[in-house]
Amino acid sequence: MNSASSLRKRLLRPVPVLTVLAAVLAGTVTMPAVASAASAPLVSAASGRCLQAKGAVDTPGTALEIRDCTGQASQAFEFTAAGELRAANGTRCVDTAASPPSAGTAAIIATCGGQAGQQWRANADGSVTAVQSGLCLDVNGAQTANGTAVIVWTCHGQTNQKWSQPTTPPPPGASPCDIYASGGTPCVAAHSTVRALYSTYNGNLYQVRRSSDNTTRNVAVLAAGGVANAATQDSFCAGTSCVVTVVYDQSGRGNDLWYQGSSQVPGSPQSKPANATSESLTAGGNKAYSLYINPGNSYWRNGSATGVPTGSAPEGMYMVTSGTHVNSGCCFDYGNSETTRKADAAGAMDAINFSKQCWFGGCSGTGPWVQADLEWGLFPGGSKSWNPNQRAFTSKFVTATLKNNGTTRFAMKGSNAQSGSLATLWDGALPSGYNPMKKQGAIILGSGGDCCKPDGGANLSAGTFYEGAMVSGYPSDATENAVQANIVAAGYR
Repeated sequence: MNSASSLRKRLLRPVPVLTVLAAVLAGTVTMPAVASAASAPLVSAASGRCLQAKGAVDTPGTALEIRDCTGQASQAFEFTAAGELRAANGTRCVDTAASPPSAGTAAIIATCGGQAGQQWRANADGSVTAVQSGLCLDVNGAQTANGTAVIVWTCHGQTNQKWSQPTTPPPPGASPCDIYASGGTPCVAAHSTVRALYSTYNGNLYQVRRSSDNTTRNVAVLAAGGVANAATQDSFCAGTSCVVTVVYDQSGRGNDLWYQGSSQVPGSPQSKPANATSESLTAGGNKAYSLYINPGNSYWRNGSATGVPTGSAPEGMYMVTSGTHVNSGCCFDYGNSETTRKADAAGAMDAINFSKQCWFGGCSGTGPWVQADLEWGLFPGGSKSWNPNQRAFTSKFVTATLKNNGTTRFAMKGSNAQSGSLATLWDGALPSGYNPMKKQGAIILGSGGDCCKPDGGANLSAGTFYEGAMVSGYPSDATENAVQANIVAAGYR
């Protein structure tokens, strides 16, 4: 019998889909309820993997399975006005291997002929129902691994029976959060001191406070979708020192990151704001400043009521950091953290860690490494033993990603942020005791989840933050690859 945690997925704004597959998720988003003539991948909500015929072949009778999304034609499907679910070539239809099928019957591709077993209905909750039997298209056993069979099963509303089908490619000039939205996993928090993470964002990136008179000034972008207006900071801070008091959330959800110790984050006297002028850089040929975190600096937001995934809901995130300013202190994190600022439980955190820390021994080299801070440990993979796929990232600019479906699977990737593609460091099972996740929905930057409260630990980490975002849902590999390409094109120097 299938078992999986229920999906609680909240989207920031509508994402075009072929049908009403993702029409009303959690009652927050309305989608068009008409079929489209275009073909697109059908993505499993539980795993982020795509529906395809086994072996990517076109042979009638071939069983369906889930595989990593690659964009190939064998992973494209189309809901037609006749109620069919056609493969990209237009001559094969998703069918059931028995008529009528029973729970557990394999889903296959067959020559399209209008048979009863080839009639499908896309539902507003993301499920797909076989009209003949009323059974749902289901990933067998609620598994998430490559090659897992797709069957029909009694409808139960869990994530292995939920599918999305984004069809709109990122618009020209798309920024990371535009790309995530086009992939069906919209940003719920977006932060940067360097540039806009939406192509239309035309607001403030961060705020500085100068020591001479304790006044503050916001630093905005030069133009919509552009880089920071560093001249604002240079002029305001001339002849004195400045600190960064807040990094603003570009998503519109108000998940701004204030330094712990500010009046916006009461009860955290051990943290102080980062120096605003420690490091300058260029992006796209324009001057900008990083958020240059040293021990004692930390930023936080209690985002539990502003769309950040909680419990076992799936989520993803990325950040651009540096391999040249990093240490082994605990804990340079960006991501989902406790609202209590205490180390509450295994799975209470879901954050990217980038550091030279090696909690469980056996680490190769001196780091720094991309790891997952899931609370009660930094995980290089799915266990407390060293992961042979791990590697150090020592370049000046580094991209780090993390995604977690909340119940069975998480993945980490890393790359030079100036060139190249993402390398998969881990893609597999969650550590023992972390299924399901118990995320609380706060956001941390620059420290661990139990930092900076009188009864918690002081922040000992060093690291650099240029940009990052958190998303609702489990991003596809194709989406993450597109984000990495955008980061490279941003021209960090």
